[in-house]
Amino acid sequence: MKICFLSTGGTIASSPGKDGLAPTLTAEELLEAVPELKKSSRVSISAKMLMNVDSSNMQPEDWATISSTVHQALKEYDGVVIAHGTDTMAYTASALSFMLGTLEKPVVLTGAQLPMHFKGTDARKNVRDAFTVASSKLAGVFVVFGGKIIKGCRASKLHTKSFSAFASINYPLVGTVRGGRINYGQGAVMTSEVKFPFDNRYCPDVFLLKLFPGTDPKVFDAVRSCGYKGVVIESFGAGGIPFRGRNLLAKIQEFVDAGIVTVVTTQCLYGGSDLTIYEVGQKTLKAGVIPGYDMTTEALVTKVMWALGRTKDPAEVARIMATNYVGEVNLPNVRMETRTDW
Repeated sequence: MKICFLSTGGTIASSPGKDGLAPTLTAEELLEAVPELKKSSRVSISAKMLMNVDSSNMQPEDWATISSTVHQALKEYDGVVIAHGTDTMAYTASALSFMLGTLEKPVVLTGAQLPMHFKGTDARKNVRDAFTVASSKLAGVFVVFGGKIIKGCRASKLHTKSFSAFASINYPLVGTVRGGRINYGQGAVMTSEVKFPFDNRYCPDVFLLKLFPGTDPKVFDAVRSCGYKGVVIESFGAGGIPFRGRNLLAKIQEFVDAGIVTVVTTQCLYGGSDLTIYEVGQKTLKAGVIPGYDMTTEALVTKVMWALGRTKDPAEVARIMATNYVGEVNLPNVRMETRTDW
């Protein structure tokens, strides 16, 4: 079994400095801290440091670099493990899920809440668990953290300090790792019928706007003046956009009429949006927005970037957004396949 280990920085690779924690450890140094991996007769590991950045500094350009490296590595290796900072790991995992296309091997992202060399760190366990998953028969992009195996496009970070920082949103766990063994969950047997190739083109001109009571409609004018090609709007509840008092619906209509891809989702983590239920949702649908359904914010933002990287036609973007590529969305009346070979 040949595994490629890529490091990108993050807390897991950090050391104290004059301005606080910052990434310093190389991929080889991270592996040296988990010596049992190198001693294993089952796994042959090659290590490479792609970058060494705090994940708060991670950019879409970096996703393209990571995806290209992973795409090439999968031609030679049986799996890939990526050490990554936790703060934007869910964005990178979602972006890779779309960029890498249909996979037949596992790509695993992991990290830590405490640096590798700190007492009581969770880093060693997370890395060991990540290699367990990367050596398995799972296929796709996953976040492995705190013993959980989460589909990459369904992961969100919910805690700043807890070792169980990530959750699987609106999708069952793929499984758990305990004592070097995988206990497969319901999420491991749900697969999409869509097959699609590697394509890491993207458009970074996407804005995320979170509404609150009293949002000034002029905010929409400012967003439009910046030249964004797409906007993801986190609305209220099941997807309500206010049209009484400060009328935001009129501004959304201007976005759509101007050819700006406009996606409406909910601020609520669980349950997803449904714009068909309330008047405030149905009026929004009639304006021509794209529903976000139950996708995570991370998946929505990266999917819109990915879609706009392939086409600037709003109708084609809408078709892409309404396609379930990697299990990122539960669409009405779309059946998921169930694997029977576990």
